[in-house]
Amino acid sequence: MSDIEPNVAEQLFADRFGTGPAGVVASPGRVNLIGEHTDYNDGFVSPMAIEQRVDMAFRPRDDRRAILYTGGDPNPVVFDIDSVDKIAGWGLYPQGILRHFATDGLPIRGFEAALVSDIPSGAGLSSSAALELAVARVQAEVAGVPWDASEMALRCVRAENQWVGVSCGVMDQLICATAVEGSVSRIDCEDYTSEHVTMPSGVVVLVLHTGTKRGLVDSEYNERRSTCERAALELGVSSLRHATIDLLDASDVDDLARRRARHVITENQRVVDWGTAVAASDFETAGALMVASHESLRDDYEVSGPALDAMVELALETDGVIGARLTGAGFAGACVALVRNDAVETAVERIAQEFPQRYDAIPQIIASLPQRGTALL
Repeated sequence: MSDIEPNVAEQLFADRFGTGPAGVVASPGRVNLIGEHTDYNDGFVSPMAIEQRVDMAFRPRDDRRAILYTGGDPNPVVFDIDSVDKIAGWGLYPQGILRHFATDGLPIRGFEAALVSDIPSGAGLSSSAALELAVARVQAEVAGVPWDASEMALRCVRAENQWVGVSCGVMDQLICATAVEGSVSRIDCEDYTSEHVTMPSGVVVLVLHTGTKRGLVDSEYNERRSTCERAALELGVSSLRHATIDLLDASDVDDLARRRARHVITENQRVVDWGTAVAASDFETAGALMVASHESLRDDYEVSGPALDAMVELALETDGVIGARLTGAGFAGACVALVRNDAVETAVERIAQEFPQRYDAIPQIIASLPQRGTALL
């Protein structure tokens, strides 16, 4: 459940600007349930929007300035919306959104806003994508731009890639923008289309952050990506999305490339099979696929780590847990688990107490049902 109290963004806005806002936008964080390191191979991912979110109260301005306050800082981010000089700090994200509205030929308008968030920073839950989509939704509202969720998500991706300088994929922004309440999405990272699978009642998603910082340095990420590209070239396909296990088995690619490719090929199939299992309420199969995903990421892709392995092992030993796996880039960070609704409280309590005894870190545990994407409240 979100920790944001009702009307807190509106109250912060009134405190900072003296009067109430014109509206409020809510933009969720996300967690990926299955489909890891498949996105840059044109494959499938299956994320959902979580209850933790960014709330942004806003009002248009008649000048060409943007003024944004956060709850923990009395000093606002202020910038000229027509300036092409990059600002420092987190304001670079909203500035980048407005610059990409402008470069895409869309109107932009000054605005003032106050935002609050309960998405934990550094937990791999896409707080930056949630912020970007919130700003995009506000700007669309104040500038009179029709809201196309998928188109706006891709605009936000370009802003983060080109303005902020972060080489993110498309998953985070697409799920934050297009999520359907009560459903998990399956996103095709080749054509950016989404399908939605209703999550049956009776299960809850737990995000199990290990309390450790991810150690995936650029060289590790780049090595895996380049190895996948090399494997695809040697297999004669445009990307590993179009490779098969039979094709891989018949090839003479080296052992490292074979293992990396095997993960991607089998992970894509797991995403498809997982959606089918969830739609049929076949949680035994869904859980087994999550475990197989973790094992593949650990053994073939080699992106797990001691904290993640310890958390998955503990989760799977806990009553009511259906399946668990690492989520995100790996090495450290978070795991995700499916848990029976009637076992959530006891599972959270056991994992919180037991994990520090197995690994020297304090976990952060978030329970959520699938939420809707960025929207006006």
